[in-house]
Amino acid sequence: MAPTHSITVDDLPDLLENDTKVKLAGVDVDGMLRGKLISKKKFLSIAKEGFGFCSVIFGWDMHDRLYDKELKISNKQNGYRDLIAVPDLRSFRRIPWEDNIPFFLVSFFDDDSKPVCADPRGLLKTTVEKLEKNGYNAMAGAELEFFQFKVPNSPSSTTTDSPSPSVTSFLNDNPPHALPPLTEGMFGYSVTRPTLNKSYYHDVYDTCAKFKCDIEGWHTESGPGVYEAALEFGQISEMADRASLFKYVVRSVASGYGITPCFMAKPKHGLPGNSGHTHVSVVDKDGKNLLYREQKDENAPYPDIAHLSDLGRHFLAGILEGLPDVMPMLAPTINSYKRLVENFWAPVTVSWGLEHRAASVRLIAPPTSKPGATRFEVRVPGADANPYFVMSAILALGWRGVEKKLEIPIPPLGKGQDVGDNADQGARLARSLKEATDKFMSKDSIAREVFGDEFVDHFGGSRENEIRLWDEAVTDWELKRYIETV
Repeated sequence: MAPTHSITVDDLPDLLENDTKVKLAGVDVDGMLRGKLISKKKFLSIAKEGFGFCSVIFGWDMHDRLYDKELKISNKQNGYRDLIAVPDLRSFRRIPWEDNIPFFLVSFFDDDSKPVCADPRGLLKTTVEKLEKNGYNAMAGAELEFFQFKVPNSPSSTTTDSPSPSVTSFLNDNPPHALPPLTEGMFGYSVTRPTLNKSYYHDVYDTCAKFKCDIEGWHTESGPGVYEAALEFGQISEMADRASLFKYVVRSVASGYGITPCFMAKPKHGLPGNSGHTHVSVVDKDGKNLLYREQKDENAPYPDIAHLSDLGRHFLAGILEGLPDVMPMLAPTINSYKRLVENFWAPVTVSWGLEHRAASVRLIAPPTSKPGATRFEVRVPGADANPYFVMSAILALGWRGVEKKLEIPIPPLGKGQDVGDNADQGARLARSLKEATDKFMSKDSIAREVFGDEFVDHFGGSRENEIRLWDEAVTDWELKRYIETV
Protein backbone atom coordinates (compact mmCIF):
# COMPACT_ATOMS: atom_id res chain seq x y z
CA MET A 1 0.00 0.00 0.00
CA ALA A 2 1.48 3.36 -1.05
CA PRO A 3 1.80 5.97 1.69
CA THR A 4 -0.75 8.79 1.68
CA HIS A 5 1.73 11.48 2.79
CA SER A 6 4.97 12.86 1.37
CA ILE A 7 7.82 10.46 2.03
CA THR A 8 10.86 11.67 3.94
CA VAL A 9 14.23 10.02 4.46
CA ASP A 10 13.16 9.21 8.00
CA ASP A 11 10.20 7.22 6.66
CA LEU A 12 12.32 4.92 4.52
CA PRO A 13 13.35 2.26 7.09
CA ASP A 14 9.70 1.54 7.89
CA LEU A 15 8.57 1.87 4.28
CA LEU A 16 11.17 -0.66 3.13
CA GLU A 17 11.07 -2.85 6.24
CA ASN A 18 10.38 -6.07 4.32
CA ASP A 19 12.55 -5.29 1.30
CA THR A 20 16.13 -6.26 0.51
CA LYS A 21 16.72 -4.29 -2.69
CA VAL A 22 15.60 -1.17 -4.56
CA LYS A 23 15.52 -0.28 -8.25
CA LEU A 24 16.54 3.23 -9.33
CA ALA A 25 16.40 4.87 -12.75
CA GLY A 26 17.07 8.22 -14.36
CA VAL A 27 16.12 9.45 -17.82
CA ASP A 28 18.52 10.21 -20.67
CA VAL A 29 18.00 12.70 -23.51
CA ASP A 30 16.28 10.07 -25.66
CA GLY A 31 13.73 9.46 -22.92
CA MET A 32 15.18 6.05 -22.07
CA LEU A 33 15.31 4.87 -18.47
CA ARG A 34 18.86 4.15 -17.29
CA GLY A 35 19.24 2.57 -13.89
CA LYS A 36 20.31 -0.22 -11.61
CA LEU A 37 19.29 -2.46 -8.74
CA ILE A 38 20.98 -1.72 -5.41
CA SER A 39 20.78 -3.19 -1.92
CA LYS A 40 18.45 -1.64 0.62
CA LYS A 41 21.44 -0.87 2.82
CA LYS A 42 23.09 1.07 0.02
CA PHE A 43 19.86 2.90 -0.80
CA LEU A 44 19.30 4.04 2.77
CA SER A 45 22.85 5.40 2.88
CA ILE A 46 22.43 7.50 -0.29
CA ALA A 47 18.76 8.44 -0.15
CA LYS A 48 19.43 11.98 1.08
CA GLU A 49 22.62 13.09 -0.65
CA GLY A 50 22.68 10.81 -3.67
CA PHE A 51 25.34 8.57 -5.21
CA GLY A 52 27.74 8.52 -8.14
CA PHE A 53 26.25 7.59 -11.51
CA CYS A 54 28.40 7.40 -14.63
CA SER A 55 27.87 10.44 -16.85
CA VAL A 56 28.30 8.34 -19.99
CA ILE A 57 24.50 8.06 -20.25
CA PHE A 58 24.74 11.67 -21.48
CA GLY A 59 27.73 10.86 -23.68
CA TRP A 60 26.32 8.10 -25.86
CA ASP A 61 23.28 7.43 -28.01
CA MET A 62 20.31 5.10 -27.56
CA HIS A 63 22.44 2.12 -28.60
CA ASP A 64 25.30 2.96 -26.22
CA ARG A 65 27.52 4.26 -29.00
CA LEU A 66 29.62 7.26 -27.96
CA TYR A 67 28.81 10.48 -29.78
CA ASP A 68 31.27 11.03 -32.60
CA LYS A 69 31.70 14.64 -31.46
CA GLU A 70 32.08 14.51 -27.69
CA LEU A 71 29.92 16.86 -25.68
CA LYS A 72 30.59 18.82 -22.51
CA ILE A 73 28.84 16.69 -19.88
CA SER A 74 30.67 13.42 -20.50
CA ASN A 75 33.82 12.94 -22.54
CA LYS A 76 37.37 11.55 -22.57
CA GLN A 77 38.79 14.76 -21.12
CA ASN A 78 36.71 14.51 -17.94
CA GLY A 79 37.12 10.75 -17.77
CA TYR A 80 33.38 10.13 -18.24
CA ARG A 81 33.07 11.40 -14.70
CA ASP A 82 30.37 10.55 -12.21
CA LEU A 83 27.31 12.69 -11.74
CA ILE A 84 25.36 12.84 -8.49
CA ALA A 85 22.07 10.93 -8.77
CA VAL A 86 19.58 11.91 -6.08
CA PRO A 87 16.45 9.76 -5.57
CA ASP A 88 13.15 11.61 -5.82
CA LEU A 89 11.23 10.16 -2.89
CA ARG A 90 7.96 11.48 -4.33
CA SER A 91 8.36 9.09 -7.26
CA PHE A 92 8.11 5.97 -5.07
CA ARG A 93 6.13 3.07 -6.44
CA ARG A 94 6.48 -0.71 -6.52
CA ILE A 95 7.07 -2.80 -9.64
CA PRO A 96 4.21 -5.32 -9.90
CA TRP A 97 5.93 -7.52 -12.49
CA GLU A 98 9.12 -7.78 -10.39
CA ASP A 99 7.75 -9.06 -7.08
CA ASN A 100 6.73 -5.53 -6.00
CA ILE A 101 10.29 -4.32 -5.44
CA PRO A 102 10.54 -0.60 -4.58
CA PHE A 103 11.29 1.83 -7.40
CA PHE A 104 12.41 5.46 -7.39
CA LEU A 105 13.31 7.89 -10.16
CA VAL A 106 16.48 9.94 -9.75
CA SER A 107 17.56 13.40 -10.89
CA PHE A 108 21.13 14.23 -11.89
CA PHE A 109 23.32 16.98 -10.46
CA ASP A 110 26.85 18.25 -10.94
CA ASP A 111 29.20 18.20 -7.95
CA ASP A 112 28.23 21.81 -7.21
CA SER A 113 24.60 20.71 -6.69
CA LYS A 114 23.58 22.37 -9.94
CA PRO A 115 21.11 20.31 -12.05
CA VAL A 116 22.74 18.72 -15.07
CA CYS A 117 21.63 20.85 -18.02
CA ALA A 118 20.52 17.88 -20.13
CA ASP A 119 18.73 15.96 -17.36
CA PRO A 120 15.14 15.82 -18.66
CA ARG A 121 13.60 15.79 -15.18
CA GLY A 122 15.78 18.71 -14.11
CA LEU A 123 14.92 20.75 -17.20
CA LEU A 124 11.19 20.41 -16.57
CA LYS A 125 11.61 21.19 -12.86
CA THR A 126 13.50 24.39 -13.70
CA THR A 127 10.81 25.39 -16.18
CA VAL A 128 7.98 24.75 -13.71
CA GLU A 129 9.79 26.84 -11.09
CA LYS A 130 9.42 29.91 -13.33
CA LEU A 131 5.66 29.62 -12.95
CA GLU A 132 5.81 28.73 -9.26
CA LYS A 133 7.69 31.96 -8.51
CA ASN A 134 4.59 33.79 -9.74
CA GLY A 135 2.14 31.65 -7.78
CA TYR A 136 1.19 29.46 -10.74
CA ASN A 137 1.59 25.84 -11.77
CA ALA A 138 0.76 23.73 -14.79
CA MET A 139 -1.37 20.66 -15.42
CA ALA A 140 -0.84 18.24 -18.27
CA GLY A 141 -2.14 15.15 -19.97
CA ALA A 142 -0.51 12.80 -22.47
CA GLU A 143 -1.93 10.59 -25.19
CA LEU A 144 0.40 7.92 -26.57
CA GLU A 145 -0.27 5.79 -29.63
CA PHE A 146 1.81 2.74 -30.46
CA PHE A 147 1.94 -0.15 -32.90
CA GLN A 148 2.33 -3.68 -31.56
CA PHE A 149 3.92 -6.64 -33.25
CA LYS A 150 3.63 -10.34 -32.47
CA VAL A 151 6.98 -12.01 -33.03
CA PRO A 152 6.73 -15.50 -34.59
CA ASN A 153 8.23 -18.25 -32.47
CA SER A 154 11.79 -19.16 -33.26
CA PRO A 155 14.12 -21.49 -31.30
CA SER A 156 16.87 -18.86 -31.37
CA SER A 157 14.75 -15.91 -30.31
CA THR A 158 13.90 -16.55 -26.67
CA THR A 159 15.60 -15.46 -23.45
CA THR A 160 16.27 -17.30 -20.20
CA ASP A 161 13.48 -15.76 -18.14
CA SER A 162 10.93 -15.30 -20.90
CA PRO A 163 9.88 -17.94 -23.41
CA SER A 164 8.56 -15.10 -25.58
CA PRO A 165 10.53 -14.57 -28.80
CA SER A 166 12.88 -11.61 -29.18
CA VAL A 167 12.15 -9.08 -31.92
CA THR A 168 15.88 -8.33 -32.23
CA SER A 169 16.69 -11.96 -32.98
CA PHE A 170 13.81 -12.17 -35.45
CA LEU A 171 14.94 -9.08 -37.33
CA ASN A 172 18.49 -10.42 -37.56
CA ASP A 173 17.13 -13.10 -39.88
CA ASN A 174 14.07 -11.42 -41.43
CA PRO A 175 13.16 -8.12 -43.10
CA PRO A 176 11.12 -5.64 -41.01
CA HIS A 177 7.99 -6.07 -43.18
CA ALA A 178 7.88 -9.75 -42.18
CA LEU A 179 7.09 -8.74 -38.59
CA PRO A 180 3.33 -9.35 -38.23
CA PRO A 181 1.12 -6.84 -36.40
CA LEU A 182 -0.76 -7.87 -33.28
CA THR A 183 -4.01 -7.65 -35.27
CA GLU A 184 -4.76 -6.86 -38.90
CA GLY A 185 -6.86 -4.05 -40.33
CA MET A 186 -7.98 -0.55 -39.38
CA PHE A 187 -10.21 -0.72 -36.30
CA GLY A 188 -10.07 2.57 -34.39
CA TYR A 189 -12.20 2.67 -31.25
CA SER A 190 -13.23 -0.95 -31.71
CA VAL A 191 -14.88 -2.59 -28.70
CA THR A 192 -14.37 -6.08 -30.12
CA ARG A 193 -10.79 -5.98 -31.42
CA PRO A 194 -9.19 -5.95 -27.94
CA THR A 195 -10.94 -9.24 -27.10
CA LEU A 196 -8.54 -10.99 -29.46
CA ASN A 197 -5.81 -10.23 -26.90
CA LYS A 198 -7.96 -9.49 -23.86
CA SER A 199 -5.56 -10.85 -21.22
CA TYR A 200 -2.80 -8.59 -22.49
CA TYR A 201 -5.15 -5.62 -23.01
CA HIS A 202 -6.47 -5.70 -19.44
CA ASP A 203 -3.07 -6.59 -17.98
CA VAL A 204 -1.58 -3.36 -19.32
CA TYR A 205 -4.45 -1.31 -17.90
CA ASP A 206 -4.38 -2.98 -14.48
CA THR A 207 -0.59 -2.93 -14.19
CA CYS A 208 -0.50 0.79 -15.02
CA ALA A 209 -2.87 1.40 -12.09
CA LYS A 210 -0.69 -0.63 -9.74
CA PHE A 211 2.41 1.25 -10.93
CA LYS A 212 0.80 4.70 -10.49
CA CYS A 213 0.61 5.36 -14.24
CA ASP A 214 -3.17 5.38 -14.30
CA ILE A 215 -4.85 5.27 -17.69
CA GLU A 216 -7.86 7.52 -18.26
CA GLY A 217 -8.82 6.09 -21.65
CA TRP A 218 -7.58 2.93 -23.39
CA HIS A 219 -8.65 1.90 -26.89
CA THR A 220 -7.64 0.70 -30.33
CA GLU A 221 -6.50 3.32 -32.84
CA SER A 222 -6.69 3.29 -36.61
CA GLY A 223 -3.96 0.97 -37.80
CA PRO A 224 -3.00 -2.70 -37.59
CA GLY A 225 -2.26 -3.56 -33.97
CA VAL A 226 -2.38 0.08 -32.81
CA TYR A 227 -3.54 1.09 -29.30
CA GLU A 228 -3.81 4.50 -27.69
CA ALA A 229 -3.61 5.36 -24.00
CA ALA A 230 -4.74 8.67 -22.55
CA LEU A 231 -3.00 8.99 -19.20
CA GLU A 232 -4.73 10.52 -16.20
CA PHE A 233 -4.46 14.32 -16.17
CA GLY A 234 -2.24 15.76 -13.42
CA GLN A 235 0.48 18.18 -12.33
CA ILE A 236 2.90 18.54 -15.25
CA SER A 237 6.07 17.13 -13.62
CA GLU A 238 4.18 14.09 -12.34
CA MET A 239 2.55 13.70 -15.75
CA ALA A 240 5.95 13.57 -17.45
CA ASP A 241 7.05 10.87 -15.01
CA ARG A 242 3.95 8.83 -15.76
CA ALA A 243 4.30 9.23 -19.52
CA SER A 244 7.89 8.04 -19.32
CA LEU A 245 7.06 5.13 -17.03
CA PHE A 246 4.06 4.12 -19.14
CA LYS A 247 6.41 2.85 -21.84
CA TYR A 248 8.30 0.88 -19.19
CA VAL A 249 5.04 -0.76 -18.08
CA VAL A 250 3.86 -1.61 -21.58
CA ARG A 251 7.17 -3.10 -22.67
CA SER A 252 7.51 -5.11 -19.49
CA VAL A 253 3.98 -6.51 -19.64
CA ALA A 254 4.12 -7.12 -23.39
CA SER A 255 7.28 -9.21 -23.18
CA GLY A 256 5.38 -11.88 -21.29
CA TYR A 257 2.94 -12.20 -24.19
CA GLY A 258 5.49 -12.27 -27.00
CA ILE A 259 4.40 -8.77 -28.06
CA THR A 260 6.70 -5.91 -29.06
CA PRO A 261 5.26 -2.39 -28.59
CA CYS A 262 6.65 0.18 -31.01
CA PHE A 263 6.57 3.89 -30.13
CA MET A 264 8.53 5.14 -33.15
CA ALA A 265 6.72 7.95 -34.93
CA LYS A 266 6.13 6.21 -38.26
CA PRO A 267 6.61 2.42 -38.23
CA LYS A 268 4.76 1.73 -41.48
CA HIS A 269 4.72 3.50 -44.84
CA GLY A 270 1.26 4.54 -45.99
CA LEU A 271 -0.32 4.43 -42.53
CA PRO A 272 -0.84 7.11 -39.86
CA GLY A 273 2.01 7.45 -37.40
CA ASN A 274 2.16 7.26 -33.61
CA SER A 275 1.28 10.57 -32.00
CA GLY A 276 2.13 11.84 -28.55
CA HIS A 277 -0.44 14.62 -28.20
CA THR A 278 0.16 16.69 -25.07
CA HIS A 279 -2.44 18.76 -23.20
CA VAL A 280 -1.37 21.70 -21.00
CA SER A 281 -3.18 24.23 -18.82
CA VAL A 282 -2.07 26.83 -16.27
CA VAL A 283 -3.55 26.95 -12.76
CA ASP A 284 -3.18 29.09 -9.64
CA LYS A 285 -2.07 27.82 -6.23
CA ASP A 286 -5.63 26.65 -5.52
CA GLY A 287 -5.86 24.69 -8.75
CA LYS A 288 -8.14 27.14 -10.56
CA ASN A 289 -7.78 27.06 -14.34
CA LEU A 290 -6.35 30.41 -15.47
CA LEU A 291 -6.88 29.93 -19.20
CA TYR A 292 -10.65 30.40 -18.96
CA ARG A 293 -12.22 33.85 -19.39
CA GLU A 294 -15.20 34.12 -17.05
CA GLN A 295 -16.98 36.79 -19.13
CA LYS A 296 -17.22 36.06 -22.85
CA ASP A 297 -15.25 38.62 -24.87
CA GLU A 298 -17.75 39.90 -27.42
CA ASN A 299 -14.98 41.88 -29.15
CA ALA A 300 -12.37 39.15 -29.31
CA PRO A 301 -10.08 39.40 -32.35
CA TYR A 302 -11.16 35.88 -33.26
CA PRO A 303 -14.35 34.09 -32.14
CA ASP A 304 -12.23 31.05 -31.24
CA ILE A 305 -10.72 32.90 -28.25
CA ALA A 306 -13.84 34.56 -26.91
CA HIS A 307 -13.60 32.38 -23.79
CA LEU A 308 -9.78 32.39 -23.54
CA SER A 309 -8.20 34.63 -20.86
CA ASP A 310 -5.55 37.24 -21.62
CA LEU A 311 -2.98 34.96 -19.98
CA GLY A 312 -4.18 32.13 -22.21
CA ARG A 313 -3.91 34.27 -25.32
CA HIS A 314 -0.33 35.25 -24.49
CA PHE A 315 0.50 31.62 -23.68
CA LEU A 316 -0.87 30.49 -27.06
CA ALA A 317 1.06 33.25 -28.83
CA GLY A 318 4.26 32.08 -27.15
CA ILE A 319 3.77 28.52 -28.35
CA LEU A 320 3.04 29.61 -31.91
CA GLU A 321 6.00 31.98 -32.11
CA GLY A 322 8.51 29.52 -30.69
CA LEU A 323 7.29 26.22 -32.14
CA PRO A 324 9.65 26.13 -35.17
CA ASP A 325 12.66 26.72 -32.88
CA VAL A 326 12.06 23.75 -30.56
CA MET A 327 11.12 21.07 -33.08
CA PRO A 328 13.88 18.61 -32.08
CA MET A 329 12.34 18.49 -28.60
CA LEU A 330 8.98 17.48 -30.08
CA ALA A 331 10.23 15.41 -33.02
CA PRO A 332 13.66 14.08 -31.97
CA THR A 333 14.45 11.33 -34.48
CA ILE A 334 15.02 10.91 -38.20
CA ASN A 335 11.77 8.94 -38.35
CA SER A 336 9.77 11.67 -36.57
CA TYR A 337 9.53 13.68 -39.78
CA LYS A 338 8.06 10.77 -41.75
CA ARG A 339 4.97 11.23 -39.54
CA LEU A 340 4.78 14.99 -40.05
CA VAL A 341 3.53 14.87 -43.62
CA GLU A 342 0.31 16.02 -45.27
CA ASN A 343 -2.87 13.89 -45.25
CA PHE A 344 -2.00 11.66 -42.28
CA TRP A 345 -3.64 13.39 -39.30
CA ALA A 346 -0.44 15.19 -38.39
CA PRO A 347 0.19 18.97 -38.35
CA VAL A 348 2.83 20.36 -40.69
CA THR A 349 2.53 24.12 -40.12
CA VAL A 350 2.40 26.62 -37.27
CA SER A 351 -1.37 26.62 -36.88
CA TRP A 352 -4.16 26.64 -34.31
CA GLY A 353 -7.92 26.60 -33.97
CA LEU A 354 -10.78 25.94 -31.59
CA GLU A 355 -11.42 22.19 -31.61
CA HIS A 356 -9.31 21.86 -34.77
CA ARG A 357 -7.65 18.46 -34.97
CA ALA A 358 -5.60 19.26 -38.06
CA ALA A 359 -3.80 22.20 -36.44
CA SER A 360 -0.56 22.15 -34.48
CA VAL A 361 -2.36 23.56 -31.44
CA ARG A 362 -5.96 22.60 -30.75
CA LEU A 363 -7.66 25.00 -28.38
CA ILE A 364 -10.14 23.23 -26.11
CA ALA A 365 -12.41 25.79 -24.47
CA PRO A 366 -16.05 26.81 -24.02
CA PRO A 367 -18.52 26.55 -25.60
CA THR A 368 -17.31 23.05 -26.54
CA SER A 369 -15.79 22.19 -23.14
CA LYS A 370 -16.28 22.90 -19.46
CA PRO A 371 -14.55 26.09 -18.23
CA GLY A 372 -12.27 24.13 -15.92
CA ALA A 373 -11.16 21.93 -18.83
CA THR A 374 -9.82 24.85 -20.92
CA ARG A 375 -6.44 23.81 -22.28
CA PHE A 376 -4.12 23.56 -25.26
CA GLU A 377 -3.52 20.27 -27.03
CA VAL A 378 -0.19 20.41 -28.85
CA ARG A 379 -0.48 17.83 -31.63
CA VAL A 380 3.03 18.02 -33.09
CA PRO A 381 4.87 15.55 -30.80
CA GLY A 382 5.10 11.90 -31.73
CA ALA A 383 5.12 8.98 -29.31
CA ASP A 384 8.89 8.81 -29.87
CA ALA A 385 9.48 12.14 -28.12
CA ASN A 386 10.88 12.51 -24.61
CA PRO A 387 7.83 13.64 -22.56
CA TYR A 388 9.96 15.80 -20.25
CA PHE A 389 11.33 17.76 -23.21
CA VAL A 390 7.90 18.04 -24.83
CA MET A 391 6.31 19.46 -21.70
CA SER A 392 9.31 21.69 -20.98
CA ALA A 393 9.11 23.13 -24.50
CA ILE A 394 5.38 23.83 -24.37
CA LEU A 395 5.57 25.36 -20.91
CA ALA A 396 8.69 27.46 -21.59
CA LEU A 397 7.34 28.85 -24.85
CA GLY A 398 3.93 29.57 -23.37
CA TRP A 399 5.39 31.29 -20.33
CA ARG A 400 7.68 33.36 -22.54
CA GLY A 401 4.52 34.53 -24.31
CA VAL A 402 2.98 35.51 -20.98
CA GLU A 403 6.08 37.38 -19.80
CA LYS A 404 6.41 39.27 -23.09
CA LYS A 405 2.64 39.71 -23.51
CA LEU A 406 2.88 38.39 -27.05
CA GLU A 407 -0.07 38.67 -29.41
CA ILE A 408 -1.37 35.71 -31.42
CA PRO A 409 0.55 36.04 -34.70
CA ILE A 410 -1.80 34.24 -37.11
CA PRO A 411 -5.57 33.73 -37.45
CA PRO A 412 -7.08 30.37 -36.53
CA LEU A 413 -7.91 27.68 -39.03
CA GLY A 414 -11.64 27.57 -39.57
CA LYS A 415 -13.73 24.43 -39.72
CA GLY A 416 -13.23 22.83 -43.10
CA GLN A 417 -9.86 24.50 -43.55
CA ASP A 418 -6.82 22.25 -43.53
CA VAL A 419 -3.16 22.85 -42.79
CA GLY A 420 -1.25 23.90 -45.85
CA ASP A 421 -4.21 25.27 -47.82
CA ASN A 422 -4.71 28.90 -48.81
CA ALA A 423 -6.27 29.84 -45.45
CA ASP A 424 -3.27 28.56 -43.49
CA GLN A 425 -0.94 31.51 -42.87
CA GLY A 426 1.47 29.61 -40.64
CA ALA A 427 5.05 28.74 -41.54
CA ARG A 428 5.85 25.19 -42.64
CA LEU A 429 7.46 23.23 -39.81
CA ALA A 430 10.79 21.51 -40.41
CA ARG A 431 10.73 18.66 -42.91
CA SER A 432 13.73 16.86 -41.44
CA LEU A 433 15.70 16.50 -38.24
CA LYS A 434 18.60 18.35 -39.86
CA GLU A 435 16.43 21.35 -40.74
CA ALA A 436 14.93 21.32 -37.26
CA THR A 437 18.28 21.01 -35.49
CA ASP A 438 19.86 23.82 -37.51
CA LYS A 439 17.07 26.18 -36.44
CA PHE A 440 17.15 24.91 -32.84
CA MET A 441 20.89 25.57 -32.57
CA SER A 442 21.00 28.88 -34.44
CA LYS A 443 22.48 31.83 -32.57
CA ASP A 444 19.17 33.67 -32.25
CA SER A 445 17.02 30.61 -31.54
CA ILE A 446 14.17 31.04 -29.06
CA ALA A 447 15.30 27.68 -27.65
CA ARG A 448 18.54 29.33 -26.52
CA GLU A 449 16.57 32.17 -24.97
CA VAL A 450 14.33 29.94 -22.84
CA PHE A 451 16.65 27.00 -22.10
CA GLY A 452 20.17 28.43 -22.32
CA ASP A 453 23.19 27.58 -24.42
CA GLU A 454 24.36 24.57 -22.39
CA PHE A 455 21.18 22.58 -22.96
CA VAL A 456 20.80 23.59 -26.60
CA ASP A 457 24.42 22.73 -27.41
CA HIS A 458 24.16 19.34 -25.70
CA PHE A 459 20.82 18.20 -27.01
CA GLY A 460 21.48 19.74 -30.41
CA GLY A 461 24.84 17.94 -30.50
CA SER A 462 23.11 14.66 -29.75
CA ARG A 463 20.74 15.28 -32.69
CA GLU A 464 23.67 16.11 -34.97
CA ASN A 465 25.07 12.72 -34.05
CA GLU A 466 21.79 11.07 -35.05
CA ILE A 467 21.82 12.96 -38.37
CA ARG A 468 25.38 11.85 -39.11
CA LEU A 469 24.50 8.20 -38.52
CA TRP A 470 21.53 8.53 -40.87
CA ASP A 471 23.64 10.24 -43.52
CA GLU A 472 26.04 7.29 -43.46
CA ALA A 473 23.33 4.61 -43.53
CA VAL A 474 22.49 2.65 -46.68
CA THR A 475 18.80 1.79 -46.61
CA ASP A 476 16.78 -1.08 -48.09
CA TRP A 477 14.96 1.48 -50.24
CA GLU A 478 18.21 2.62 -51.85
CA LEU A 479 19.38 -0.90 -52.53
CA LYS A 480 16.07 -1.99 -54.05
CA ARG A 481 15.81 1.15 -56.16
CA TYR A 482 19.34 1.36 -57.51
CA ILE A 483 20.86 -2.14 -57.44
CA GLU A 484 20.09 -2.84 -61.09
CA THR A 485 19.27 0.58 -62.48
CA VAL A 486 22.33 2.80 -62.16
